[in-house]
Amino acid sequence: MMTGKTSRWAVIAAWIIAAIALTFTLPAVNDRTANNASDLPEDSPSVVADELIKEEFPNFSGIPALLTWHREGGLTEADLAEIQYLSKELTDNPLTQQSFLPPLHEIPLPALKGSVSEDGTTFVQPLFFKENTETEILEKNLESINEAVTERIGTDPFNVPTDSNELSLRVTGPVGISVDATGLFSGADFKLLLATVILVLVVLLLIYRSPLLAIIPLIGVGFAYIVTSPILGFMADHGWITVDSQAISIMTVLLFGAGTDYCLFLISHYRSELRNHESKREAMIAAFKDSSGAIAMSGLTIVISLLTLLVAKYGAYHRFAVPFSLSILIMMLAALTLVPALLSVFGRASFFPIVPRTTEMEEARAKKKGKAVKKHKEGRIGNWIGHIVTTKPWTVILTCLIIFSVLAGYSSQIKYSYDILSSFPEDMNSREGYSVISDSYSPGELAPATVVVDTDGEEIDLAPALKGMDIVETVADQVTSKSNKDLQSYEVTFNINPYDIEAIDSIPEIRTMAEKELKAANISSVDEKVWVGGQTATQFDKRDTVKSDEFMIIPIIIVLISLLLLAYLRSVTAMVYLMGTVILSFFAAMGLGWIILHYFMGVDAIEGTIPLYSFVFLVALGEDYNIFMVSSIWRKKETMPIKQAIRKGVAETSGVITSAGIILAATFSVLATLPIQVLVQFGLITALGVLMDTFIVRPFLVPAITSLLGRRAFWPGKVTNQEEKEQANY
Repeated sequence: MMTGKTSRWAVIAAWIIAAIALTFTLPAVNDRTANNASDLPEDSPSVVADELIKEEFPNFSGIPALLTWHREGGLTEADLAEIQYLSKELTDNPLTQQSFLPPLHEIPLPALKGSVSEDGTTFVQPLFFKENTETEILEKNLESINEAVTERIGTDPFNVPTDSNELSLRVTGPVGISVDATGLFSGADFKLLLATVILVLVVLLLIYRSPLLAIIPLIGVGFAYIVTSPILGFMADHGWITVDSQAISIMTVLLFGAGTDYCLFLISHYRSELRNHESKREAMIAAFKDSSGAIAMSGLTIVISLLTLLVAKYGAYHRFAVPFSLSILIMMLAALTLVPALLSVFGRASFFPIVPRTTEMEEARAKKKGKAVKKHKEGRIGNWIGHIVTTKPWTVILTCLIIFSVLAGYSSQIKYSYDILSSFPEDMNSREGYSVISDSYSPGELAPATVVVDTDGEEIDLAPALKGMDIVETVADQVTSKSNKDLQSYEVTFNINPYDIEAIDSIPEIRTMAEKELKAANISSVDEKVWVGGQTATQFDKRDTVKSDEFMIIPIIIVLISLLLLAYLRSVTAMVYLMGTVILSFFAAMGLGWIILHYFMGVDAIEGTIPLYSFVFLVALGEDYNIFMVSSIWRKKETMPIKQAIRKGVAETSGVITSAGIILAATFSVLATLPIQVLVQFGLITALGVLMDTFIVRPFLVPAITSLLGRRAFWPGKVTNQEEKEQANY
């Protein structure tokens, strides 16, 4: 269908019509992002605690913004008067979704001075907004505050350096962090799209030296992106899925990286067949027959792997599943329909100026020009690798295993962090605000924890026990619920960063201590009468949820991909060693990534969600290359001895796999250009894993294992007569 004179144009027209219709009738996914969606299940202890606090202690409910006023030489009475003026202004004219504001304007100025930091330089003004307030609204509210203060004092305090003797203002806490996180991704989708397109175009031009051939894959990927975006927007608009800016940004990179790979798989076969067939239509039919199975299998591998994220409890994982899998599915369809149709239209001109021709066509062309025929040469490097892996398989295998084992050993040394602030650039508003608070107050002021207990009517005071904990700086006065006198709350301020691992680890200790105090008062069922809320408790639940998802999803992915390989290759042996090599390369990539990030870039810990993200991508994408190369060997072993099939298969696929791997690694490395540490770390580790698969696993380790196993590599598949003859000769 994609090669007929009429049908190929029909295919192209169908994609154009679909792209136009969907674009003009459905909303773009970028217009339907929800960057404040919850990441934790509703039954998570911290979520339950925060809901209870919101209902029973309304003054403590909402999302806090910490307005951090600072003057390096010390705050003046005029500065405090400005703080009081803003307090009155926001009380008289509340911001959208504003829920609570301490009435600082009602406090006498001398008393207000008591809340200034000991060094006299800093004052923190809390401002609360309603739960689930859209980040866009929060951002507009902060802009309103900035405009009001700027108009009042005559300078923009948001842009005044915090080490200046002028009055500066920074907004940190959960609101400031949320707004800054969204701001980092604002426009990132377009920047990533532009950078990725330029990068892929340049790499394709360098590899194939054909302008048209560099554009054709981008056309295919572009149409896939245009079709995917409104479909995702439609699904998000109807509440079927939730998408955020981070998922869309990474989806863009994945789509262009993996999509270009699929196009290259087809293009490489088409170029080879154009040297065997004078008819470009026959060449495309042969190329499609040889490559379509591998492309479809590779696409399904990624789609199924990504769909496993639907079972994740952690929201960010869950939100990735549909955008990623749908984009790859549509890209796979484009690679199997639109791209073949485009190649059929342009034919040999696609490869201009290095046009592939049959021997007869080259001879006729050379005769016409009076020149000698230039014979096509197979890649020398591919032939050399094919020779090495078939003549010295043990040397290759042991060398690869030693390298990977050493690197994988470093993966056990990785430290993980759940501190979102550490992923921000140092000059971000919320991070600067936190630094000011840490220097002038306790760093725990950024996000206090709230402990709530049900006393069953008993006289209990947890404050002394809480104050006795090494990690606690201060404990606010006990507050009793107005609707339920048995409920008491305590606001606890840590003496360290509330996002640090040590603070996160203290949550169970706080809960245990509170339960112990209740038991001492002869209260029963104490495990149901203690709640700990706040950002630190949320991060504790995030860590537990992430680890639980890893424990559940990684085995599911391994099983599903193994079954796909088994169905496609019909070989238990091949399935085992193909999965084993990919898993080993994943741990090696994590280890090498840690070496670079920790020892060369000074990173103390990587973001806790990265292992699962990297595993999903590296295992699924790694099997892409496995499938493409092994399918070539499988076809050839039907007509030639196994070792010869391996040599030919490696030589045939080494060029396209190298090209595809370079492009895929380069596209993931684009993520490292964003000022967001979690994407820098994810992009680096994934790019390293892809390069390892491209230059070590695929050309050396897998073929060497196949060569060493011989006919056993295909067990329990049937062995051809040619293979039996070969075995008899050894």
